[in-house]
Amino acid sequence: MGWIIVPLVRRQVEDLGVEVGSRSECVAGCQPVDCPIQLACDDDGAPACAQVKRSHGRILQLCDVLEEIADALPGRVDRGQCRIVGDMLMPLLRYGHDYEEQHFFPAYERGEAEPGSRAQTIRRLKGEHMADEGAAQDVADALSALGDGAPVTNAEALGFMLRAFFEAQRRHVAFEQEHLLPLVVRRAI
Repeated sequence: MGWIIVPLVRRQVEDLGVEVGSRSECVAGCQPVDCPIQLACDDDGAPACAQVKRSHGRILQLCDVLEEIADALPGRVDRGQCRIVGDMLMPLLRYGHDYEEQHFFPAYERGEAEPGSRAQTIRRLKGEHMADEGAAQDVADALSALGDGAPVTNAEALGFMLRAFFEAQRRHVAFEQEHLLPLVVRRAI
């Protein structure tokens, strides 16, 4: 399964800068001239909710691959897969975080209900982004080393590091999808 997902994720990472979603992806029947969430659109007019959903999908795919790698430890590690994931982890995560912080979080923060708690939520999520990027760098370094032929010296510790990272990512994505995304779209409609 990893051989299918990793090339797909790699191709998507290469397309990150040019891919834009249709407005109908986030709000049914929405047309470019009357988008109800224009305040959340990026400079190219792509709706933030569609871009965030796309970014979340990529991160969740990557989490699935990381879980496959963790499950394969210590003896069935695909070193090519480790190299690819190690190389693409940081750019993928940084793109998603940067996009959210520049386009999606401001739209959420502009919500009328409970503006103080929304600002607090954004501060917490930005803090998680920073912590996630630190953990991602450690994961990327370990996977790149494996991809370059380094031995698996402590499979238990590496497996724990991978699982801690992908579980944190899944929780973070779930929170944004379940709590932030619906509020941005509902407020705009």
